[in-house]
Amino acid sequence: MNILIIGSGGREYSIGRALQSDNKVSNITFAPGNGATTNIGKNISTTDFNELATYAKENQIDLTIVGPEAPLTEGIVAVFKAAGLTIFGPSKEAAQLEGSKVFMKNIFRKYNIPTADYIETDIAKDAHDFIDTMSTPIVVKADGLCAGKGVIIATTHEEAKTTVDGMLSGSSFGDAGKKVIVEEYLDGFELSVFAICDGKNFVLLPAAQDHKRLLDDDKGPNTGGMGAYVPTPLVNDALMQKIKNDLIAPTMEAMISEGHPFEGVLFAGIMVVNGTPKLLEYNVRFGDPECEEIMPLINSSVFDLFNFAATNQLAKLDIKMKSDKVAIGVVAASKDYPYKSSIPAKITITQEDSEFAHIAYAGVTKKEDGLYATGGRVLVCVGIGNTIQEARDNAYGLMNNVHFEGKHFRKDIAYQALNQ
Repeated sequence: MNILIIGSGGREYSIGRALQSDNKVSNITFAPGNGATTNIGKNISTTDFNELATYAKENQIDLTIVGPEAPLTEGIVAVFKAAGLTIFGPSKEAAQLEGSKVFMKNIFRKYNIPTADYIETDIAKDAHDFIDTMSTPIVVKADGLCAGKGVIIATTHEEAKTTVDGMLSGSSFGDAGKKVIVEEYLDGFELSVFAICDGKNFVLLPAAQDHKRLLDDDKGPNTGGMGAYVPTPLVNDALMQKIKNDLIAPTMEAMISEGHPFEGVLFAGIMVVNGTPKLLEYNVRFGDPECEEIMPLINSSVFDLFNFAATNQLAKLDIKMKSDKVAIGVVAASKDYPYKSSIPAKITITQEDSEFAHIAYAGVTKKEDGLYATGGRVLVCVGIGNTIQEARDNAYGLMNNVHFEGKHFRKDIAYQALNQ
């Protein structure tokens, strides 16, 4: 089978790496890919949807997998389906679950799906009045896509109001912040849960826990994610059943009722409060860096996982996971991430990938003398082990063999699980 993967990050690299090991897959193309994806397949530079669809037809692509959210919210799926091509991902309409937080929260309200109390508005006074009724901290979210940075946790009422004003004025996030969500802060522990969906049926993958803050002890600004581990012992079978029955299944039914059946990855950001799961938000693609840990734990055909979902055949899928293994990923970020771009820095690796530890490359560019760190989150060191501690040791052991100027990373990934 010939595969086209849309995207350029560590998520897409990890999907390609997993498919490379699947004997059903012969060729992999990335659009646009990164400096290291050429180790897995071929890169093409076009990002135009019609040109990509033409490429897929001319090169007999059997399945296209869309990694990031932007092409999904911009309608790439409709272009490919109109050309008679098989593509994994939600329609533009269904992708509003991530593309518009207002759309998402209103779905929650309409179909009684548990979430935080909130107001959505484009009027500053209404937001301010709601803020005055709340206890701190207070969560303020921009409506549109902000590359994972459009959520602010305000510690005072004044900070919340200033944040709202900055968003609504367009100075903080441009048009993405022209409408805002103000919601209560849920105090519990956070989970990332991924459902693979075919419009009607879905399968849940093991729950992950991400580490959003830049610094150890969950300090510093929010980022796209500084590390994650899968599975987490914070989830038992009873909690997973609640997530399935109270959150995912009603959402799937809601999207059918709205006329936009959901296909692709439904990524639920969940807060568990006193044993009750509540939805923080949905994304419509794999999380990054969670994807980097999930992929190596799949012990059945990765091609079938994507293809059966894309062709509405999930009822036939027999997915197997390496249930005795744990995967931990630690992100190496560039010097000035997440504040500004950094000067390109040459990467030196003094340890090869192994069965127990490998690198998923993201913000890298290939030059004549090797790979250079040119993005914010440069790469992810993924460790595999029989226990959380073993997987963690393998991930950090590899990280200590990765060198580039300005490299920084968190030293406490999976601390919540290890401190139980």
